[in-house]
Parts: sequence; structure tokens; C-alpha cells
Amino acid sequence: MVESQKYAIVDIETTGHSQANGDRMIQIAIVIMEDWCIKKTYTSFIHPGKSIPLFIQDLTNITDIDVQDASPFEAHADYIYELLQDAVFVAHNTDFDLSFLQGEFRRVGLPNWNGKKIDTVELAKILFPSSLSYKLGDLAAELNIPLNNAHRADDDAKACALLLKECWEELLSLPQVTLEQMHKKSFRLKSNISQLFFEALQIKRRKMAKEDDYVYYNKLALKKPAQSAIDVQEGMVYPRTSAEKVGLFQRAMDRFEERQGQFEMMDVIWENLNDKSEVLIEASTGIGKTIGYLLPSVLYAKQNNRKVCISTYTTNLLEQLLNNEIPKIEKIIGRPINVTLLKGKKNYVDVALFEQLMKSQDLSYDETLTILQVLVWLSKTQTGDLSELNCSGGGQLFIDKIRKNSESSGKKHAFDYYDRAIQESAEADLIITNHSMLLADLVRHEPIFDEIDGWIIDEAHQFVQAAEQREQAIFTFTNWKYLFGRIGLSTDQELFSTFQKIAVKKQRIPLKAFHQLEKVYIGMVELFDKSMQDIVFQMKTVAKTTKSNPKRIAFFQELELNRGLLVDFSKAMQHWIDLADSMSTLFKKDIEQIAPEHNLVLEQWDFFVREYKMKLSEWDEIFIELDDDYTTWIEIDQRNLPGSIRVLKKPISISATMEQLFNPIREKAAVIWTSGTLTVPNNERFIAKQLGIKENVPLKMLQAPKQYYKGAKAFIVNDMPDIQSVSQSEYIESVALAITQIVRSTEGRCFVLFTAQDMLRKTVELIQESGLLDDYMIFAQGVTNGSRMRLLKAFQKFSHSVLFGTNSFWEGVDVPGDGLSSVVVVRLPFSAPEEPTFKAKSAVLQQQGKNAFSELSLPEAILRFKQGFGRLIRSSEDKGIFVVLDRRIETKSYGTEFLRALPQISVTKLPLQDMVLEVEHWYNNKHEERKQVDKNDK
Repeated sequence: MVESQKYAIVDIETTGHSQANGDRMIQIAIVIMEDWCIKKTYTSFIHPGKSIPLFIQDLTNITDIDVQDASPFEAHADYIYELLQDAVFVAHNTDFDLSFLQGEFRRVGLPNWNGKKIDTVELAKILFPSSLSYKLGDLAAELNIPLNNAHRADDDAKACALLLKECWEELLSLPQVTLEQMHKKSFRLKSNISQLFFEALQIKRRKMAKEDDYVYYNKLALKKPAQSAIDVQEGMVYPRTSAEKVGLFQRAMDRFEERQGQFEMMDVIWENLNDKSEVLIEASTGIGKTIGYLLPSVLYAKQNNRKVCISTYTTNLLEQLLNNEIPKIEKIIGRPINVTLLKGKKNYVDVALFEQLMKSQDLSYDETLTILQVLVWLSKTQTGDLSELNCSGGGQLFIDKIRKNSESSGKKHAFDYYDRAIQESAEADLIITNHSMLLADLVRHEPIFDEIDGWIIDEAHQFVQAAEQREQAIFTFTNWKYLFGRIGLSTDQELFSTFQKIAVKKQRIPLKAFHQLEKVYIGMVELFDKSMQDIVFQMKTVAKTTKSNPKRIAFFQELELNRGLLVDFSKAMQHWIDLADSMSTLFKKDIEQIAPEHNLVLEQWDFFVREYKMKLSEWDEIFIELDDDYTTWIEIDQRNLPGSIRVLKKPISISATMEQLFNPIREKAAVIWTSGTLTVPNNERFIAKQLGIKENVPLKMLQAPKQYYKGAKAFIVNDMPDIQSVSQSEYIESVALAITQIVRSTEGRCFVLFTAQDMLRKTVELIQESGLLDDYMIFAQGVTNGSRMRLLKAFQKFSHSVLFGTNSFWEGVDVPGDGLSSVVVVRLPFSAPEEPTFKAKSAVLQQQGKNAFSELSLPEAILRFKQGFGRLIRSSEDKGIFVVLDRRIETKSYGTEFLRALPQISVTKLPLQDMVLEVEHWYNNKHEERKQVDKNDK
């Protein structure tokens, strides 16, 4: 392939994905590119011979009117076929576009098109390994490729052509050794990308340009570390008065909106940092919480030449801090900030381990693709943080093998990213981390923490969950069986037989040692299987399953498990680990150099021995070490035994752990806990108590001005049936009716929040059967495929859409502006009484003579309720309605506490039909206001 190769970049729009079911093309576009310039563009509507489904019209903006005068595919087929001759076929997902096109060619009597293909999804994954998404629209936005009408073939094909050119330019920017390694590995890819790599490599070799931006480990090119910004500390004065604060912000921000709550928060944090004291701050949406804590933290760090550590909950929030908020602060103070993102060892790549594993010959497609991604990423990353990579599921297994661990080679090198992060922390103003890593580092006590004067714990209410997760242990049968399978026996084609062949052939380890190890292994697996059989027997005795509900849960104390069997397995596994470890030591003992391919097997052996050590520790923690401060339960599914066995061990309270971790910090540094939801009416210190924070630590509550929520209205539907007095099916019918009417009155953009997956699923099924929302895209957690973030992105893409979610959608989901019109709360978010952790916590409270409902159930539900409302209004310009379908908010005495937890907004109680009329009126007014704003902007 030479540079003047002809590329045909194709995009098609269709009525659906299945030709077999009669789906047809509605638009095609082909862009011809030569010498990396667009030479020709062909685009045409195509009559599908049927009406276009509404959701396809919504997605593509192609209607039946657009195609009514178009010819069928038969009229275009010969010309399209001719255009593709002598070209490399390029598409964003060739599996769809090319196979659909081939099917159409066959249908009209043309032969299959033959030629090379390039899939820009595959190519972009390799060359932009840190992209958040590989959808064409997302890549176009990230790479500044114009794409005005996504899902229109003409715009998509042009964007795809420009993406191909961007990929080519990206290839040419890579170091020569990286291209050489990529070319060697590229023959296992699904599309013909290897030729493209070869051509780039030829150009690179001819130019022989200097490549000084890299450090090299063997044949791996790694980006040179960036130099820290030289900073002047003088002149860093904290703005004490409101006028000084306004002046500082106005210089840096064009449309600065003064917020007294934000100024108050800054002063509280400044005071506590200087006094090295502790405080809790609840800062509602609209306060400007992030800037409120960042500015005083940075000024304090720079003035005192000390450090402030900021911890938040999710990776998403970490990225927002680094990419959006820190640059704002740099603009405000007019100088750079030295920031380090610090994570635990296992988050960083072990370059030596990667270099070894890369040499493996029997790589799967996913492993090959991931290796290519890592090669490109190493030439760009400054951090070595593996979370920067966006890998497929199969690729993640490979990523887990190249993580740095405590047993990684002790030599320090320029490419040891973890050591580099520790060194950078020593020079940083701010250290940013997340809750789970902070907890792990506090336990290990990283020495860098001695230099920290202030700790800001953002999203503090989530620290409870992070601490519980860190202390929990989970056992799954399938995970353990997979681990046993990876070692295998001498008769298998797994690691044991490979290691044995090499060790015996090289006369490093006697064969009888392997016989002994295999014997111990067989005994260990037998003991494991017996332990599992005992669990199944006990569960069947205690926890009866039914056809309608084959899943069962039982607490450890309800079972009479054979403890002797559990202990015997633990001893057998320890015996196997000791022997496997000694054999690895024996293999390495010889003076003779170990061949690279043998070293690779040894690295894999050591990797799995480490895994077994971790698993044994997990086994002992769950099955052997009984602790009253924890609750342990077993879950099974009768349809899949023993495959479905899961055992979970969770702490009942984390307050003692929190005190133990934070008391040493409190003696020498400020600790500031902040969140949008820290309090509930009548129990303001609910979260504080869970975090083990003493009563004398002050709690500040900062609420955005009433004006901030001017666009919000709350409705309580007061003629819904009482769930206790009707059957579940009747109740679900009423819920489905209410939801369809609310959705239609706001024309979509609606979140519907449930507390139980079963009710969500049945409601969605009933709505789909009724056909009342057939014009809308319905996304439902646990029903529609995809992760939470994937569902959210899909929901935002369509104007007529509804998202049904359970627990995880009550918080941490941002849909700004017109993206969300309404939030419907189906049931007040109380925890299910049978949920094991909740049940165990309730039992402890009852033993202490406390009311589990008022002390635990109610405050937890109110916090979720507050967070549910928080999805709706994300800026002072937002408008939205909050609808509660649960009558208990009106009929129960505790209902007023839920309402008091909302900001000061209008709350109206109405029958469903009256509410729908009010909502329609509100929605029409909102549309008129939006039109007026658009008109004024023009």
C-alpha cells in the first residue's frame, strides 16, 4: 500500500440491523480519498420499500418524506459497486457497513465485493488508547473533526474520512521503535491495518529524525517525564473581604456570579487549614463547592510551602478536578499549580512485566489489540496510570497482568511510574486521590503524608461506602475455579505442564518435585469441591428456593458449616503455595542466563502464585476469621449450583476504623469533610456518626439562594393507590399509567427512579406492551444492555427518551440543562428490609435498644431522596419537575421530613390528571421561554 492508495470511506443508514428481517438501507455516502485528500463524495437517499421506524427517524433525522422520491437500492447498486473497485473499504465498524452492503449486493444479483478493509473503530482504539469512547461522534468531538449531523450518512462518512487522516498523522508522530513493535503484532488484527503501519514505518526510517522526547527500556519508547513548573510563592495573599474575592474572580471569569455561600465556605476552609482543625460542610448544589475548597487549599499550600490532599469518590470526579477545575484556579491566581494524582501501586504499569508478556506467541485478539494500545500509550503517558487506558473486557485481563505489585523488581528506573508519582508528590502543592486509594494509603501510611497540612474529603457521604467496600471480602465460586484451571495438571495444556517441561528439560527442578506439587494440587482442589458441596447442602437445608424465586440468601450464623473442612482446605492451599514458591526460587537459582521465553513462563508462574496468596488471605478472612463487627452471608441460585455460590463479608460499622485511621492525622493536620448531602432533618449528624466524627466537630450547612431553584417544581400525586391495599400488579398498572402520562406531557427527557429491580422490570414490560411510549427510546437499568454510564450517554443522545433506574441512578449522575425535564420517584427510597447489610445493622441497633427505623432506615432514605432531587437542577438556568408517586410522603408522619430535605421550592399535591395538566402548562411555558431566549440570542 502506498500513500496514493485509494480509500473508499463508507457510511450507511438503515431501518434496522437485520437484513434477514427485511431491514433496508435509507441512505449511503461514499467519500473517496487519495493522497490523504478528499477527491470525490457520493451521497444518496435510498427508498427502503417500507416506512422508517420512529426511533430510527429520531436517531438519524431521516423521515419517510426524505426518502419518498428516492430510488430503491437496485437503481444505485452498479454505480456503488464500481466506486469501490481498487479501493480499500473504510468504515466505522466494517462488520456492520460492509456485511450489510455485501448482503444488498447479493440481493440484487451482484457478486461479493473483494478487497482490503480498514475499520476505524479498531484503528482509533489503537492510536487513541485513552479516548473515553470510540463512537464516531465522540471521537469527532475529541479530535475537533466537524460533525454537525451525527447518524446522517453524508456527515458520518466525511467525519470518518477525516478520522482516518487523523489516525495516519498520529501514526507518523509515533517513535520508530514503537511502530516497529506495532507492525510485528498487527497481523492478528481483524482489518488490514498492518499495511498502514508498514507504510508509516518506511517513512519514519527514511526521515531518520531525532527522537529526544523519549526514554527507552529495551525496545519500548516511553515519554520523558515533564519538568515541574518553577513557581514563585510570593504574593499569594488570601482574599479576606467579599470585595477582594469578587475582584479576584472577576479578573479571571467573564460571567462571574457572586455567591455568598461560596465565599463563606472559602473562609471556613481557610480558617480550619490555618488552625489545623476539623469541620463538616454541607454545600448544596449551586454553592460552587469545588472552587470553594480548591482556592483556599491552593493559596494555603503555596503560602506555607506545604501540601493539601484532596480526596473524592469517583474517577469521573478526579478527571473533572484535573481537567476543568484546576485550570480555573490557575487562571484566578495567575500562576501554575503543581498537582499530583497519587494512586496505589497496582494502578501503575510495570514496564518490565509488560515487556516480558509482550513476547508471548499465543496471544488472543483482545490481548494483541491491548498490547498495541499499551505501546502507543507508553509513548504518551506522563503518569503510567493504567486507568487512562480504555480497553475491552478481554483486554482488561491482560492489563491486570501488567500492574505493578509489591513484589515487582526492586531496581528503580526512570520508567518506574509509581516511584515517579511519589517523587512528584514531594514537590506538589496539591495531592489528589480518591477515597478507596486514600483508605489503602492510610493503612500502609505512605511517608509523603507526613508533609500534608490539610485533608479535604469531598463527597464525604460516599466515604462510608468506600470504607465498607475496602473492608469487605467477596468469594465467588467461578472466580476460584478459573484460577485453579489456569494452573491445571501435567495432562492439560496449561501453565503447570508448560513450566514442568521447561524446568525438567533444563534440569533446574527434579521431576519428582512436580509430582509432589501435582499431588498437593489435586488434594487441594478436592477439598475445595467438598467445601462447596457442604455449602450447597447447608443452603438447601436452611434457605428454601421456589420456581418463582430460585435465589436465596442465608447468614453464616444460620448455617452449620463444616469448619474442619474449611480449615483443611486453607492448610492444603498454603502447602501448595509454599511448594510452588520454592520451585520458582529453584528455577532462578542457576547462574546461567534464563532465556526470554522461559522467563515469560516464570513471570506467569509467579503472577499466579501471587494470585493464590491473595486468594488464600481472602478465604481465611471470610471462612476462618469470625468477627462480631462483620456480617457474612451466602447467596445461591438454584438454577446454577455450585456455579452461583457467592459469599460476602461486610463491616457492620466503620466508625472505629475511621477513628483509628484519622486520629493520627487530626493531631497534626486539618480535616475538612464536605458534600452536597451530609445531613437529614431531625438527624443532622447521621453521616458524621457513621464516619466516627465526634459531636464537638462543627457542622456548617450552606444552602444556595432560593433564586437558584426558581426553575424547579415538585408534585405529589395524591390519588395513587396504597401499595399495601392493592395487589402488586394493580399497583404497577397505576405506576405505568402515571409514568406514561408524565413522559408524554414533558415529551421525554425523564428519569424514573425505582427502589427495586423487579418492580422496574415489570413496569417497563407493561409500558412496552401497552405501546403508549412507542415513540420514545426507553432505557432501563438491568433490562437494556450496558453500564450505567453507557445508558446515560444513550439517554442524552435522544430528545424523546426515558431512563428507568434503581439505586445507582439516585446520585452521581449529571445531566445538565435541557437534557433532563423531569424526575419521577416511584417509591420513597427505603432500603429493602431483607438486604443483608441493612438487616445486620438494624439488628445491632435493636440490641442497643435503639429504633432501627428512625436511626437508620429513615435517614438513609432521606439522603437518597435529596440526591434524587439533585439530579434535576444542576445550574440556576435549569428547569425541571420532581414528581413523587409514593403516597406515604403525604399519609405517614415521616413524610414531612422528606419534604423538609428539599430546597425551598413549590410543592403541590394533586390528583394525577390535574397534575398532568399543570405539567403540560409548565412545559409549554418552558418551550416559549426557550424560543424567546433563542430569538434574543440571534
